[in-house]
Amino acid sequence: MATTSTTGSTLLQPLSNAVQLPIDQVNFVVCQLFALLAAIWFRTYLHSSKTSSCIRHVVATLLGLYLALFCFGWYALHFLVQSGISYCIMIIIGVENMHTYCFVFALGYLTLCQVTRVYIFDYGQYSADFSGPMMIITQKITSLACEIHDGMFRKNEELTPSQRGLAVRRMPSLLEYLSYTCNFMGILAGPLCSYKDYITFIEGRSYHAAPSGESGKEGIQGERTEPSPNAAVVQKLLMCGLSLLFHLTVCRRLPVEYNIDAHFQATASWPTRVLYLYVSLLAARPKYYFAWTLADAINNAAGFGFRGYDKNGAARWDLISNLRIQQIEMSTSFKMFLDNWNIQTALWLKRVCYERVSMSPTIQTFILSAIWHGVYPGYYLTFLTGTVMTLAARAVRNNFRHYFIQPPQLKLLYDIITWIVTQIAISYTVVPFVLLSIKPSFMFYSSWYYSLHSLGILVLLLLPVKKTPRGTNTHEDAQLSRSKKLDEGENSLGQNSFSTTNSVCSQSQEIASRHSSLKH
Repeated sequence: MATTSTTGSTLLQPLSNAVQLPIDQVNFVVCQLFALLAAIWFRTYLHSSKTSSCIRHVVATLLGLYLALFCFGWYALHFLVQSGISYCIMIIIGVENMHTYCFVFALGYLTLCQVTRVYIFDYGQYSADFSGPMMIITQKITSLACEIHDGMFRKNEELTPSQRGLAVRRMPSLLEYLSYTCNFMGILAGPLCSYKDYITFIEGRSYHAAPSGESGKEGIQGERTEPSPNAAVVQKLLMCGLSLLFHLTVCRRLPVEYNIDAHFQATASWPTRVLYLYVSLLAARPKYYFAWTLADAINNAAGFGFRGYDKNGAARWDLISNLRIQQIEMSTSFKMFLDNWNIQTALWLKRVCYERVSMSPTIQTFILSAIWHGVYPGYYLTFLTGTVMTLAARAVRNNFRHYFIQPPQLKLLYDIITWIVTQIAISYTVVPFVLLSIKPSFMFYSSWYYSLHSLGILVLLLLPVKKTPRGTNTHEDAQLSRSKKLDEGENSLGQNSFSTTNSVCSQSQEIASRHSSLKH
């Protein structure tokens, strides 16, 4: 109902009543639209060529804190408490162990807030809430702590190529740190970015040495005209509009909860139930498309997110993009779906956990992903089911796909079949994530007789699974030349360098699939 209470401002209550949406959701959307306008102003009037980095940091931080206060009221203090104590830990503990202490504190504080919000204040609330931004801040704190540990304590030869590219070689000032964690472009919906990429943007060095195309080779440097993000922003805003329209018109008519309706289960045929499962979960995705694409557009509008030029010389603005919609909807494998969904979270799991633990990295990464997402039982059911589905899909692909490569007609038939199976499996897996509670989740799975669970386990028992040793992200490694060059410049100039470009095209490597199955 639009009349639900909010911890934030009630200034927009009349608008909330008019559009029949909860006030906290209206506050979130309006604040993001304000952030979009502020981003355009920031790029135009506070451009790095006109304004010092200090002023840009101050303005970005103050605007971010204002938006947080407007949306969440005094709960926004949690952002400062979590960030402030984590910074104190970085300073006091020292570079040798601070990444561990920061990780434990930031994740523990986030979990405490999630527990109190869910089980004490408002169980079942599924709208904008203060723990959402805290999830992003937690990612930033833990990522930065690991990057400082890598850059200031570990030896270069101990680091993977991607860790060397992301390593931070000096302790950030308090202003730089707060600007990174609480800036207006990402405080409400992210996405996660590396600290070095953010500092590079603030200091105006984003366009000096960006890689060209997928090969990671250096493009034209120095004098190349600064690319405009306008076309990318407009394209992403159009996608936001379509996603929001679809969500407001279709999603309300196709609730996921109807999958466990007793009358529907008793009267609908199996083809109808399968079709409704797919369509209802398809209708549930546009709200994520809207939120993540709008967040990406805000960063681009401020001039952040440039990732070099493609082979045709066109500017790419997908450095911190969180999803690729076409690949998601046309996925022919579980891995393809997950590689294109919540991309930055997958990279975070890989960088702070999977690459750093010595025992059972997949299991530990799964545990981290589950804890980070929250305390609703449905999340854990989804992650457990997703792990089985991913391993089973990989086993089938490794054992059978090579038989269907040629001729093209056979490959097309294989793609159609795997697309259907993938979409049904994804929908089956994420139902508990939407239903949240344990009882309705088990009601759904029992109505399906746990059929896909059983099938997945049977596949794993009957088919050999090819084990692949952990490695590094080849797409990240291919782009380290610009990071290496600018790290050399950092040593002489005392400045931060570019970071390695975030990898968002990891479909070609097996290691990504081992941790990407753990993300939402």
